[in-house]
Parts: sequence; C-alpha cells; structure tokens
Amino acid sequence: MSQKRILLVDDEPSIRFVLAAILEQAGYAVESAEDGFIALRKIQQAMPDLVITDLRMPNMNGFELLSVIRTRFSQLPTIVISGEFLSVEQQGPLADAFFQKGNYALPDFLATIGELLAGPRKRTSELPARPPVWTPTGDAPVMLTCTQCLRSFPIDACEGAMPPKVADCIFCGTRLDIQLVAVGMAATGD
Repeated sequence: MSQKRILLVDDEPSIRFVLAAILEQAGYAVESAEDGFIALRKIQQAMPDLVITDLRMPNMNGFELLSVIRTRFSQLPTIVISGEFLSVEQQGPLADAFFQKGNYALPDFLATIGELLAGPRKRTSELPARPPVWTPTGDAPVMLTCTQCLRSFPIDACEGAMPPKVADCIFCGTRLDIQLVAVGMAATGD
C-alpha cells in the first residue's frame, strides 16, 4: 500500500512544522503551502489524498481555496483547522471536518484523517440545504458560505448582535435565510 499524501496549508510556519512532524510520524507524506495559491499549484502538480487548511491566510484564504477544491476537485477530502472561526456545523459544504486550533485531541484528529482516507469519496453533487455560518473567535468578520456557488463572504453583524436573518450571496445573488437555533447559529438556503 502506498503512503497517503496530505497537503497542509497554513501561513504560520510553526503550525506547518509541528503538524507536518505529527502527520509524518503517523505515516503520512506531507507537502506544505503557506497560502491557497501555492496549495493550488501543488494540487495541480501532484494530487494529494487529503487537504488540511487554515481559513485566514494572505493572498488566497482558506475559504477561497476550499471553494476551488469543491468545484474543481470535488472528491478530494478536506479538513479545516482554524483558530479564528467556528463552524456552526462540524461539516459544511466546504469541509469534511472542522477542528478549532488549540481545542482538539490529537487522537480524534488522526482518527478523522484515517476515516477520510479509508475509502472512496461518496460526495453527492447535491448541495447542502444548510450552509454554515462561520463565527469569529477574534476580530474576524462573521462569514456565510453560499449553498449555490460555495463561496464564503462576510455578513453584517454588529458587535454583540446576531447576524441578519436574510443575506444575498455577493457572488451569485442566491438568497440565504439565516436561522438561529438554541445551541448556536445555523443557516438554511432557499
């Protein structure tokens, strides 16, 4: 059996170094990239088996990278690790799994990687009805991922206030209804 290849995308060198060491010790071959543009070049040169990416990066951020991956390489599994955003759903239209930096157990992380690499991808072409609202943990804006074009964009939310109930995608114009639930925020698209 050949060694599985993981592309690790993060603008912080220390994160890339530590995660690459952990993944290599677990038996994976690891390529690194510091932003989405470099990651896409590496994907075009040699398709990895899995992509792990941060969301907030210079040049091309993780939202943009994941949108390209979902439209051009839909069978490629992806994991988001972010310290600046929380996903309402653990799995949204852009990523197969989400981990918050500094707030996950390494065995769970490695188990998720193993599960995503275990079998053939069974992603359907049907877009999810509930796009995630990516809420900031710091000074980042609240982001919404469109269910139609799979692009993420900031939505207006005043400090301490909830996001609006309706937002139109700034890229394709799709009307997205944002609904609040007891455990957090969730969104449903028309």
